[in-house]
Amino acid sequence: MVAFAGWSLPVQYTHSHLESHLHTRQHCSLFDVSHMLQTKVFGRDRVKFLESLVVGDIAELKPNQGTLSLFTNEKGGIIDDLIATSTSEQHLYVVSNAGCRDKDLALMQDKAKEMRATGCDVDLEVSDNALLALQGPAMARVLQAGVSDSLAKLPFMSSAVMGVFGVQGCRVTRCGYTGEDGVEISVPASRAVELAELLLKDQTVWLAGLAARDSLRLEAGLCLYGNDIDESTTPVEASLIWTLGKRRRITMDFPGAHIILSQIKEKPKRKRVGMVSTGPPIRQHMSILGPEGKIIGEVTSGCPSPCLQKNIAMGYVESEHSKLSTSITVEVRKKSCPAVVTKMPFVPTHYYILK
Repeated sequence: MVAFAGWSLPVQYTHSHLESHLHTRQHCSLFDVSHMLQTKVFGRDRVKFLESLVVGDIAELKPNQGTLSLFTNEKGGIIDDLIATSTSEQHLYVVSNAGCRDKDLALMQDKAKEMRATGCDVDLEVSDNALLALQGPAMARVLQAGVSDSLAKLPFMSSAVMGVFGVQGCRVTRCGYTGEDGVEISVPASRAVELAELLLKDQTVWLAGLAARDSLRLEAGLCLYGNDIDESTTPVEASLIWTLGKRRRITMDFPGAHIILSQIKEKPKRKRVGMVSTGPPIRQHMSILGPEGKIIGEVTSGCPSPCLQKNIAMGYVESEHSKLSTSITVEVRKKSCPAVVTKMPFVPTHYYILK
């Protein structure tokens, strides 16, 4: 167990990190992610409220459809990443990071108060539900045994409220942080252990901790807040331009819009890239060097990939060195290790998308 954002979280259970990682890719794992901040936004001005804080097009979401978005500051920096779902129950459901809980809540509460002062109708409710993530190719078979709705009708980034193995009032969202087909189940806290035990009755399902979660998300090319993105990185530098709603680019009414959009036009000075290397593993904060041995950037996340059996990493490099297949060097304990700029995800993703 390790301390994380005021919680005590498991690094691994009975299986090794490597076994747990590969089991998730081949079968199915259960992650307890109850530390995540879950917020409900009510009121007729809820979409206007959230769009005043994030870069995404929340108004265009269909009922029970979600999207990854970003809270940004006036300098275009990323305050946090989040998943926002427009529920058919007349509220927005927002899941954001535990490490950013205090600043995310303050940001939302201050904005809600400011809007209410001008006559807007918006209210926040922090959910005390637990959150269980079931991830891997066997997820649909395991979960289908305990729900009456057909999971074939629940594509990636969509959500529905249903009973799960007899536990009523669960919100099941088809998403996750592994690159595999998966769901996150928001469940009343008093019944979370019961639901976890019911899911674990299937021998295919293993418990997995933070170690596997980190290597799985890195193989999938997904950012970790605080490592790969923070208030000093913009969506353009972070290669997250796709999170900007088309309409929002025209209206330019999100925090930092002018800086972010001018970066799209003029190209940023640095960019987040994927890297593959041989030799010793490359880790966060290691320097990235260009062909002349000059420092051109820094690694933000890195680990040996259990699936590829190579070292993978992501980091920021000066834009002129960001093209795919560019040869770079990473400084590992004063030794130079050759690396190549590589397309992400490193391992193909298997999200369930309706054809």
